[in-house]
Amino acid sequence: VLLAAAVCTKAGKAIVSRQFVEMTRTRIEGLLAAFPKLMNTGKQHTFVETESVRYVYQPMEKLYMVLITTKNSNILEDLETLRLFSRVIPEYCRALEENEISEHCFDLIFAFDEIVALGYRENVNLAQIRTFTEMDSHEEKVFRAVRETQEREAKAEMRRKAKELQQARRDAERQGKKAPGFGGFGSSAVSGGTTAAMITETIIETEKPKVAPAPARPSGPSKALKLGAKGKEVDNFVDKLKSEGENIMTSSVGKRSSEAAKVLAAPINMESVHMKIEEKISLTCGRDGGLQNMELHGMIMLRILDEKFSRIRLHVENEDKKGIQLQTHPNVDKKLFTAESLLGLKNPEKSFPINSDVGVLKWRLQTTEESFIPLTINCWPSESGNGCDVNIEYELQEESLELNDVVITIPLPSSVGAPVIGEIDGEYRHDSRRNLLEWCLPVIDAKNKSGSLEFSIAGQPNDFFPVQVSFVSKKNYCNIKVTKVTQVDGNSPVRFSTETTFLVDKYEIL
Repeated sequence: VLLAAAVCTKAGKAIVSRQFVEMTRTRIEGLLAAFPKLMNTGKQHTFVETESVRYVYQPMEKLYMVLITTKNSNILEDLETLRLFSRVIPEYCRALEENEISEHCFDLIFAFDEIVALGYRENVNLAQIRTFTEMDSHEEKVFRAVRETQEREAKAEMRRKAKELQQARRDAERQGKKAPGFGGFGSSAVSGGTTAAMITETIIETEKPKVAPAPARPSGPSKALKLGAKGKEVDNFVDKLKSEGENIMTSSVGKRSSEAAKVLAAPINMESVHMKIEEKISLTCGRDGGLQNMELHGMIMLRILDEKFSRIRLHVENEDKKGIQLQTHPNVDKKLFTAESLLGLKNPEKSFPINSDVGVLKWRLQTTEESFIPLTINCWPSESGNGCDVNIEYELQEESLELNDVVITIPLPSSVGAPVIGEIDGEYRHDSRRNLLEWCLPVIDAKNKSGSLEFSIAGQPNDFFPVQVSFVSKKNYCNIKVTKVTQVDGNSPVRFSTETTFLVDKYEIL
C-alpha cells in the first residue's frame, strides 16, 4: 500500500505531500525529515527501509520525489509508479525548483490523485492524467459561444440604434425642427451623461478596443457630463458612440488584434480629418530556406468628423520600390492620382461621407523574392544522444520597421517534459498543456535586429515545425504615407491625424 507521495528538498523539508491513508501532519513531516539521514551515499539504491516503512525515491536536480510505502508493498510496481510521478511534475512546473513546485502545488496534488486512489495505483498514463485534470467541458464551450453571439448581436443593435438617432437628428436639422429622441438628455443632463458613460464603459470592458478619443475641446472640467446642454454636445456623443462601435468591429478579429491593442492602445488625438493606414501580411517559408509565398494587403481609411472638411484632397507620398499594385476607390479620381498623387473625388462638388470609415486607396504585394521577407527565421534542430538540440535565430531584413510584441512559437513533442534552455535573447514561456515554446521579444528594430535561442529536448527534427510568428508594428511595410491634406476650394491646408498599423495574418515556417 502506498502511504504518501511527496516532493521534498535534500534536507527533508516537505514542499508538497499527498497522503493516501489517514496520517497526521506531524507523522508525515517526521518521516520526510528522517529520510535524508537514512540514505547511504555509498550505494546506488533508489530505496531505503526502516522498521515500519520503505522510501522509494528519485533525485530531481535539487529535490527528491519520494514515495512512502509499507514494507510488504511490491517494489517493482512502486518503482513504476515513481517514474510516472516524476514525469507528471515537469508537465505542470517549468523548472524543478522549490518556488515553482509551491506555485503549482494544487495542480500536482490533483494529478497525484489521478495516479493513486486509496493507496493503490490506478491504471492510467500521462495523456489520460492530462485529460482528467483539464476537465474540458463541451457544454461550457457551447454556453460561452452562445453568450458571445448574444453580446455581438446586442452591440450590433446598439450601433444600429445610434445610426437611427443620428439620422433622425440630421433630418430634423434639415427641416428646421428640434431634434427628436433626445428629451432625456435635455431634461436631465447628469442622468444622460451617466447613461452615456455606462454604455461606453460596457463597450470598452467587453472587448478592450483601441479607443481614439474625440478632439479635446476648450471646456472646463465642470462641463464634463453636460451632454444635454446643447445640440452640439448630443451630436458629439452620438458620433463618439458610433466611432467606438466601428472600432470594436475592426478590433474583434481574434488574438492578433488583442495583441495589437497592447501596443496601439496609446490614445490618438483624432483630428477632424483622421486616417487609418493598415497592412496585413500572410507569409509561408520553407524550413530549408526559400519563400513559398508572401502576400501583403494595405488600405488607407478616411474618417471625417466635421462637415466643413468633407471636400478635401489627400497628398500621397509613395516611395515604394517593391512593385506593389495600387487600386483607388471607384469614386476617387484615378487620373488625378496617377498624375499628381492626389486622392480626391471624381466630382469635386461632392463630399466625402461624414463619421464613417471610407477606404480610399488599397494596395497589394505578392512575391516569392526572399529579400522582401521582413523578418527571417532560421530553425535548425540537430539530433543528439539525448534527443534534439534546437538552434533558432531571427534577423530583421527590413530595418526601417520596428516590430513590437514579437512571439515566435515552436511546437514541442508531447509527454517529454520541459525543454532545457541554453542561451536566449529575450524571454520564453513553456505551455505544457499545448506543448508549445513561446519565444517572446518586446521589440525588434535596427538596434536589435538579430538574436538567437538554444534549447534541448527529447524528440525528432520534424517535431519542431511549423514555427509561427506574430507581431504588431506602428510602421507600415510599404513606404506609403499621406503628407498633406488640402481643401478643394482654395487649396488651404487642413489639420489631420494618422494611425498606422502593420499586423500578421499568417507567418509560418513549414
